[in-house]
Amino acid sequence: MAKKNETVLVRQRAKTRQTRSMAHASMKKLLRVSGLPAVSALLAVAPERVEQLFFDNRMQQRYVAELCAKLARMRKSYRLAGTDELERIAGTMLHGGIVALAQPRPVSPIDPIVAKAWAADGRLLLLLDGVGNPHNLGAIARTAAFFGVPRIILSDHPAQAGPSDASYRVAEGGLEYLELFRGLCFVQVLSCLRESYRIVATATDKGRPMAALRPGKRPIALILGNEERGLPRATLDACDEIVTIPGSGLIQSLNVASTAAILLHALSAADGPDTCGRSGDRNC
Repeated sequence: MAKKNETVLVRQRAKTRQTRSMAHASMKKLLRVSGLPAVSALLAVAPERVEQLFFDNRMQQRYVAELCAKLARMRKSYRLAGTDELERIAGTMLHGGIVALAQPRPVSPIDPIVAKAWAADGRLLLLLDGVGNPHNLGAIARTAAFFGVPRIILSDHPAQAGPSDASYRVAEGGLEYLELFRGLCFVQVLSCLRESYRIVATATDKGRPMAALRPGKRPIALILGNEERGLPRATLDACDEIVTIPGSGLIQSLNVASTAAILLHALSAADGPDTCGRSGDRNC
């Protein structure tokens, strides 16, 4: 009898370990979205992706009632979590007191034919070719969403960062308002886009100033490159124009996220306050 009970106990422990292991594996597949702006945007745009919500006392007292009510209607779980637990769930101390575990959104390969049709609305297209730091990706996404850029194409550059816990946190909700696509065989993608877009690359020197760009019949597709090496030669050769932000010369270059903010603001100002990249004169 004792041996039988021991066998049952061993099986129960094994089942418990298996359950914990499966739960851990499932959690690893989920995106950890931290910070109130990012979590609020996620629940506003794609609440069906949220699986669980965790928050601290400060958030419970002031901010999360509406978010919890929405999750309750969807029969999704939410609860208060202590400081140590919240840090463990988020994977960082920089969680802002709230973390959502969510299904990641797939980044689909771009269809060049569909992409060419995007140009009909006259809006700017943003492409990243080798931006490797997820914090920079998040900061660029935040800026792009702020200026109304609807889409970002991520190249197949081996260094190119994709959506991650860190990029979602830094984007502060910006990634929820952008469509993300993967540009496989990137130079070929650019070749297809040139029929509908004016392909503009960025470089630290030898490019034209932004002020020299004039509105044209084709909307602009702006490409930003790697933090250290910039854009590959093949990408530069596939572009219509190259622009450089002039500086004092004391510092060689700007952070790529800062570059994105300056250029997107310049393009937004040039094309009017409505939407970044929307052509002001379709006949020029």
